[in-house]
Amino acid sequence: MSFIFGGGGSSAPASSSGSSVVTQREAPGVEARKLSLYDQAAKLAATPVSLPAVQVAPLSGIEQAAITQAGQTGVGAGTVGQGISALQTAQTAPNISAFLNPYQSFVTDEITRQAQMATNRLGAQAVASGAFGGGRQGIAEAEIERARLANIGQAQAQGFQTALAGAQTQRQQQLAAGQTLGALGAQQQAMSLADIQAQMQAGAVQRGIGQAGLEAQRQTALQRQYEPYQRIEFLKGIMTNLPTTQSTLTATTAPGANPVGQALGAGLGAYSAYNLMQPR
Repeated sequence: MSFIFGGGGSSAPASSSGSSVVTQREAPGVEARKLSLYDQAAKLAATPVSLPAVQVAPLSGIEQAAITQAGQTGVGAGTVGQGISALQTAQTAPNISAFLNPYQSFVTDEITRQAQMATNRLGAQAVASGAFGGGRQGIAEAEIERARLANIGQAQAQGFQTALAGAQTQRQQQLAAGQTLGALGAQQQAMSLADIQAQMQAGAVQRGIGQAGLEAQRQTALQRQYEPYQRIEFLKGIMTNLPTTQSTLTATTAPGANPVGQALGAGLGAYSAYNLMQPR
């Protein structure tokens, strides 16, 4: 509440109260720069940011080759099949005749020839001694025949044993070959799988390098898009750390004049002046 004091020592209340408005603001230079920074930020925020697409590196050439190789089934199957055939052949009865001595008949013929020669000599001796056709001649001839047959049997037995040993050796070789071929087929399959795994690992490294390149490109593009925002943030930090200076503006509204008080004040003033002017 404000009061106005008139002349003559009297006072009357004013007809209305006055009011004051106090405004505190930044220093004009600082405030102008902050408003300019706000305008720049608002304009930048109103512009859409073109975000780069997320890219995925495709399969590398090595990986594609490994996938193609993995699709080729039956690696080593041919070798395994050969081993199975060898094992099946070994399970059958051996063909001993294939190992018989082809000259066995010549051996038999030779034994028979030698026996015949011995019989002829025996007959000649019997004739010479005058005992031809006798009992002793017959016994001797029977002994020669027995010996012939025994020699033929022995030769054939030896030939059979030799053929049997050859057949058994062949069977053992077939069994060993079948087992070896089966193992080789499995080894071929394992080697193929190992090759595929190695190719996939190397291809993954190659694809990872490509993916890293794509990510680097995207990060570079993002940094370029958001670089203006970083500059605005940089300026904001500077503005925030500047010394703060404020100016105070006070606006006061004066109270309105009271007509009655003004009239009374004027009358009292005139009366006092009149009394002063009278002679004493």
